[in-house]
Amino acid sequence: MATEYGHEYEYGYGQDHGYGREPYGERRHRVPAVLRAPFEARSWHEFGYVLLGLPVGVTLFVWTVTMVSLGVGLLVTFVGIPLLAVALAGCRGFGTMERARARTLLKLEVADPEPLRMRKPGLFAWVGAVLKSGTSWRHLLYAVLQFPWSMFSFVVALSFWTYGWALLTYPLWFWVFPVWVGQGGLQLYGDAHHSVYLDNPFEITVTALVGLLFTLATPWIVRALTLVDRVLVHGLLGPSKLASRVVELESDRGIVVDAAAADLRRIERDLHDGAQARLVALAMDLGLAKEKLREDPQAAARMVDEAHGEVKTALQELRDLARGIHPAVLTDRGLDAALSAVASRCTVPVRVEVDLTERPAAAIEGIAYFTVSELLQNISKHARASGAVVDVWRSADRLMLQVVDDGVGGADTARGSGLAGLAERLNAVDGILVVDSPVGGPTRVTAELPWRG
Repeated sequence: MATEYGHEYEYGYGQDHGYGREPYGERRHRVPAVLRAPFEARSWHEFGYVLLGLPVGVTLFVWTVTMVSLGVGLLVTFVGIPLLAVALAGCRGFGTMERARARTLLKLEVADPEPLRMRKPGLFAWVGAVLKSGTSWRHLLYAVLQFPWSMFSFVVALSFWTYGWALLTYPLWFWVFPVWVGQGGLQLYGDAHHSVYLDNPFEITVTALVGLLFTLATPWIVRALTLVDRVLVHGLLGPSKLASRVVELESDRGIVVDAAAADLRRIERDLHDGAQARLVALAMDLGLAKEKLREDPQAAARMVDEAHGEVKTALQELRDLARGIHPAVLTDRGLDAALSAVASRCTVPVRVEVDLTERPAAAIEGIAYFTVSELLQNISKHARASGAVVDVWRSADRLMLQVVDDGVGGADTARGSGLAGLAERLNAVDGILVVDSPVGGPTRVTAELPWRG
């Protein structure tokens, strides 16, 4: 992923970056951005990036053209293919340098691309891995495109910057290089025979104003030029979308496996500590009742009544456990009925509104059910709310969930709570969990899931 300037760094006045000035939020209300831009650190960083781009582009282009030409020309021999691999490896090395330059001057964070994957060690395996890597060829394309673009941006940026400051300081040239004119001008100092004159005040004023416009516009022109550099660096020197997706899927697979293992441990613990323990106690009570049936029928009857109560409790725990695995009402009647059943068991009044004309995929429907169930449990345990609302609707190809309560707030996924695990589960299926819970409330949790898994 690529990230650019943070909100505070944008104009170089953020406290966190040690510039020793006022926070950006206060500064920007005093001086308009167009007036600040020529003096900001960001503008000078971007201008420096453009100036460095030309020598870097020339070096990279010369390397690429020379090595690729040699490699292609020598393909008839055994040397050509290794030379092509060396050319591509050099482009990858330059790519590392370019990512560092963009990170330093543009504050553009681009992740390193995927490394070479060699099935076995050795020179030939390395040559094959370099030539088969799409990343290597994208670095080669960057080397070809960056040179003409760096030349164009160098000329444009330097021209605007030079002419802008030169024209803006035009009146000072009369003091740096005195101009001796006749009596028709505006006398500045001296006598009638040796005087310094401004021959045409109107011309000087207009020139300075044009220089001011150039100076104010130059940072924004340079910023527009560096936008293209950002696109090139991010698109050609970063990891490919396929590789990023593979890494994401591998991470999601780990999350899903961990979640499934945690669910199995929870079910095992609930069975062992709940229904199984009650059934063991029930068997012992029935055994004692059987022994006392002839000696003390009344005591045996009481023990049978107690065992009957234990049976009901064990059955209720088994129903709750089965509902936690996958409730039958969800399978039979869908989200509306299943969420209404969950809401009825919440300790605070909950209004459920489900606006769906059809049912999503079964897996997505199950995740949506357990998401709402978990959120309502959090409300019951922690929110100290007097009421809650559950909304479910469809937006294009996404299933949207929103749970709102009027409790004390303060919920945060960054604290390692159940919300963090919930966010990971949703992320494993390309879902999103957004928590808005200021201290004092209310809490608004919005979940977004794909309509089809």
